[in-house]
Amino acid sequence: MRTALKLLSVIGLVAVLSSLLAATTAAVRQQAQPQARAQGDEDQERSPTMRPVIRGRQAAVASMKAEATEAARRILDAGGNGFDAVVAGQAALAVTDFASNGLGADAVVLVYDAKAKRVFSINAEPPAPKLATIEWYQKHNGGRLPQSDGLLAGGIPGVVDAWYILLDRWGTMSFEQVLQSAIELAENGFPLSERLARGIAGSRKILKYLTTARIYVPNGKAPKAGDIFKQTDLARTLRKLVEAEKQNAAKGRRAALKAARDRFYKGDIAEELAKFSEANGGLFRYEDFAGYTATVETPVSFNYRGYEVYKNPSASQGPAELFTLNILETYDLKALGHNTAAYIHTSAEALKLAFADREKYLGDMDFLKIPYEGLLSKEYGRERRKLVDPNRASLELRPGTPETFVRAAEQVGRPLAINFDGDADHEGDTSYIAVVDKDRNMISFEPSLHSNFGTGVVMGTTGVIFNCRGDYYKLVPGEAMSLLPGKRPRSTLQSTLVMKSGQPFMITGSPGGDDQVMRTMQTLLNVIDFGMNVQEAIEAPRWSTRSFPASPFPQTMYPGDLAVEARVPEAVRQALMAKGHKLRVTGAWSQGSNAAIVVDPQSGVLSAGADPRVEAYAWAW
Repeated sequence: MRTALKLLSVIGLVAVLSSLLAATTAAVRQQAQPQARAQGDEDQERSPTMRPVIRGRQAAVASMKAEATEAARRILDAGGNGFDAVVAGQAALAVTDFASNGLGADAVVLVYDAKAKRVFSINAEPPAPKLATIEWYQKHNGGRLPQSDGLLAGGIPGVVDAWYILLDRWGTMSFEQVLQSAIELAENGFPLSERLARGIAGSRKILKYLTTARIYVPNGKAPKAGDIFKQTDLARTLRKLVEAEKQNAAKGRRAALKAARDRFYKGDIAEELAKFSEANGGLFRYEDFAGYTATVETPVSFNYRGYEVYKNPSASQGPAELFTLNILETYDLKALGHNTAAYIHTSAEALKLAFADREKYLGDMDFLKIPYEGLLSKEYGRERRKLVDPNRASLELRPGTPETFVRAAEQVGRPLAINFDGDADHEGDTSYIAVVDKDRNMISFEPSLHSNFGTGVVMGTTGVIFNCRGDYYKLVPGEAMSLLPGKRPRSTLQSTLVMKSGQPFMITGSPGGDDQVMRTMQTLLNVIDFGMNVQEAIEAPRWSTRSFPASPFPQTMYPGDLAVEARVPEAVRQALMAKGHKLRVTGAWSQGSNAAIVVDPQSGVLSAGADPRVEAYAWAW
């Protein structure tokens, strides 16, 4: 442990010095943005990055917190594979990035299994409780869903089952081994960063609930940056999983892993979660936890310029990125120029069309049919491309009819209500970790509480806060997102896994609610179309739009909205406004929290990147 901590300290010192040096250089050069460049350009012509690319030949980890990156690295160093490491890293992330994810988080995971040479999707999204119906909300809650606050907004935790699937199907280690770092961080504590301290101090939600305030605001006083923050209740819950595993060790590794998983969903932990829910106005009951299971699915993909881009298929917004790439594929984006008005306008208009299809067609595949054959067909992409006006920003939501591009298709008569009122948030609070190991297994793991501190309610003495994914449903029967018992919401959670000529190429993910697709797509295009290295791709100035319904209730749409970071030049901003975009200018480093790993197809060298906009940390060796 001391060796690991020393290594982490050295890593942290190097990162700070590198960031300071890069920041000074960037200031001198007026924070010049990376421009479109040929692969052969000299290094001195490139704009400096705030952080260096971290390169290695054996393995790489990138996550939203240094402690999580270090926990994953320790497992790989101890002989575990990438699947063991990603569980260890996300468990540590659950402790140290507690406002954005935790044991109560939902998750989506993309996996490249190097042995099988296949990509898999893990769906760890939360189904609605059996008691949750449109009629119940109309009768008891004034026909409204709660907005990211309280148990009625809650979702069943999915990450523990995702851990189990990763360890049981692909891993080599035990829960005892992979949870060690998380238990130590929760039990012994870790020093709070400025960002986490501000998050606690600025959250009104956690003050409303006694079980939450007891942990995060003891004695009514919020902790300061540098204070040692402990989560002993959470440590005890994690230890219960290890205890169940040990008690069943004689039955073999698989049975022991299952016993640990079942203690959370069917044992005394589930019983406490259910009793607390019923006693405090929640709709969750023991049967909801006992019946829960994450699922392994076949992902969807789209071949963009020779790169096979994979996304989670069900209950995820991820495929909307593929719809956008289908529209953009025939444009010469490099000729348009990186972050020119023409490039941003074209990309944003394509994304609006893709997100209109997201609204009408994407959801839980157990409850609705998604016409992927049509949505991802080249013919449909050509039809949608005709709607992109190069001179004017669109102000309407315009879903298409992809089912007409499916053989023997039937019309999808699905209603779609659009709301322009309210103040639904298009952003969200999520975390992320990426791992590539020596065998080139790739795991892209995105866990989330959805909104800052999720429901805000610590469940009894478990130390667990549930995600608040329950505020994503609609109370309109028949819509893709309409509420039904057992139905999973269409989550904003998504990440990206890319293969090139059948070989691993890239994984990337980004917290950020509806913005996630925009952030991962821009990072991807920066690499593929503009030849940027992974760190340049992450740090480049970004744009985003809210010109589509938000995912959380009441799903507000802001027609024509477009935001750019302040590093986008004034001339570009004026040109975008001239095209009719309702432009907002956000902080110079405000849109994003990416992490990514790129595998060089020739040398096999790993390049890891982490976003300086947040506390993300990458390492490779």
